Amino acid sequence: MSALASNTAAKVTAEHLQRTAFLYVRQSTLRQVMQNTESTQRQYALRRRAIALGWPVERIVVIDTDQGQSGASAADREGFQRLVAEVGLGKAGIVLGLEVSRLARNNADWHRLLEICGLSGTLICDEDGLYDPADFNDRLLLGLKGTMSEAELHFIRARLQGGILSKARRGELQMPLPVGLVYDPSGKVVLDPDRSVQNALHHVFATFARTGSARAVVYEFKREGLLFPTRIRKGHLAGELAWVEPAHWRVLRALHNPRYAGAFAYGRRKNRKTPDGKMTSHQLPREQWTALIPDSHPGYLTFEQFEQNLRTLAENARAHGQDRAGGPAREGPALLQGIVICGRCGNRMSVQYHQRRGELVPDYRCIRANIQHHTGQCQTIPGQRVDETISRLLLETVTPLALEVALSVQAELEQRADEADQLRRSHVQRAQQHAELARRRYLAVDPSNRLVADTLEADWNDKLRQLNDAQDDYQRGTETARAQLTEQHKARIRQLAADFPALWSDPATPARERKRIARLLIEDVTLNRTEEIHVHVRFRGGQTTSLTLPLPTPIGEQRKTPAEVIAQIDRLLDEHTESEIAAILNAQDLQSFDGSPFTGYIVKCLGKNHRLGSHQARLHAAGMLTLTEITEQLGVHHHTIKAWARAGLLTSHKANDRNEQLYDPPQPDDPRLVKHLGQRLANREHIKTSPGGAL
Repeated sequence: MSALASNTAAKVTAEHLQRTAFLYVRQSTLRQVMQNTESTQRQYALRRRAIALGWPVERIVVIDTDQGQSGASAADREGFQRLVAEVGLGKAGIVLGLEVSRLARNNADWHRLLEICGLSGTLICDEDGLYDPADFNDRLLLGLKGTMSEAELHFIRARLQGGILSKARRGELQMPLPVGLVYDPSGKVVLDPDRSVQNALHHVFATFARTGSARAVVYEFKREGLLFPTRIRKGHLAGELAWVEPAHWRVLRALHNPRYAGAFAYGRRKNRKTPDGKMTSHQLPREQWTALIPDSHPGYLTFEQFEQNLRTLAENARAHGQDRAGGPAREGPALLQGIVICGRCGNRMSVQYHQRRGELVPDYRCIRANIQHHTGQCQTIPGQRVDETISRLLLETVTPLALEVALSVQAELEQRADEADQLRRSHVQRAQQHAELARRRYLAVDPSNRLVADTLEADWNDKLRQLNDAQDDYQRGTETARAQLTEQHKARIRQLAADFPALWSDPATPARERKRIARLLIEDVTLNRTEEIHVHVRFRGGQTTSLTLPLPTPIGEQRKTPAEVIAQIDRLLDEHTESEIAAILNAQDLQSFDGSPFTGYIVKCLGKNHRLGSHQARLHAAGMLTLTEITEQLGVHHHTIKAWARAGLLTSHKANDRNEQLYDPPQPDDPRLVKHLGQRLANREHIKTSPGGAL
């Protein structure tokens, strides 16, 4: 027997043969499984090696569930994880693999397996030989093989990545194309031959060029009942064309994609693996892209138009970006800007201002869903009354009594913090005792008894971690819970109660400062509009308050004059003109709908709108004659009528504010008129009263 065969036989003991032999079989890709069949056969042939070493066939287990899985990580390899578990439980006598790269191409996974095999006394066998991980020389050789396997994977990736980058810099790399672009049989990028897809994308870019807004594009599609094309990327329908309702993010993605401008782009995003094994992706600035080649294939717009679209989107983002989700306190009278939440959908509400009597008045609007899918506004709530209510609530909250209660609560919280600090300190002391006890046990064990020593060492490390966690918890609790208030701080808080109302009500206090004060006291305000406005205020610290406000009076009702004023105007119109009525109403301290004094014009409009009839119409209906009517009846000039009225021969009444007069009908037997008219008036009256006669 040769020295190598003797050494191999010496490594395999009866204890090893009593355990199970595990043969691990893996190919990196399904293509290799289908095409590289020789490698698979060589891996399965290692069963004969296990039989030759003394293992019976029934105690040889083949683990081949990781076929088609990469060895770069153990995260998704169930077979490898099962192998490690079996080795850790001491059930494996030997692990067989064609080469190190079949078991793992990651040094962390490989050395973890070596460590567990060394602790459990498990052998490792590959095509080159048999190794005992507990032996230093074998472990050194296996570690070197693992390092070379990982380096080999790096070189393979580097060669592949180098070829990809070289093709990308020339613009020849074939990549997944966005909907609307396809590869022709020769591998060139062309427009999708489906005319409906082309028309939809042309409509997207044309609408954006006309409106300058991605949201307007969504609105246009919704208004016209159009759908947006997309390619299914996963599942059994991968590659199929689907039509979906347009969404804001889909339009933005199309507008930001340079492929639609006929430009080849590579390296726009960078992928990075997080500690939990997940891949994250983030956008890179253009100067960090690997390649950007304009006019490399047909597109739906020119590169200059694409650049202009990006500038337009950047300008829009400054006004409608994600900073609207909260953002700092800015100009404008809206007190709750940035901290108001929709009670229906839970999104942040934005602020819109409008002019009312020369002042800016806010409205709180929930428009997030409308921006994304054009489904209509969730709700709009007038903000002036809400802001006034919140202002009164803050003034009522920041009072000396409330602050004294807060100081009392703070004292109680300090007492509770002391009690909690004692509990946390006791946890640290207990963890220190357990760690010290575990250390003594480990130091007392015989170093040659490795299985016991390893167990005690692991227990000691676990106790040290628990001690570290307890100390971290104690440190965090001490920093956050022991916020002691000095007497100076308490005096300043009490002074705030006296200064706060004056500061809040001072017209010189900027609206931005009021918002900052409100944010110091209020976490957020939730608004919901039904038959009333429901206001739910959540203060800093957890206290909540719910309020109910009536809906604002409609503008028609706000501009409506009270019924009792209309009734009084109706009565006064019998005796007075519009200006005289306005003076009477103003003397009674009555005001018009907008709070201004009454005028003759306002009274006239009210009479017309309520069909009251003017003072002149009422006098005429009572039988009084206009100047034209009385001159025709008496047959004299109108100057004569005015002169007789001034002389008291006729009775006149003021008909309106233009000083027009109406006259009482003249009596034929009036001696004053008979004296002036004489027989002429008598004859006219005789003709009027005779049969068939007329004046």
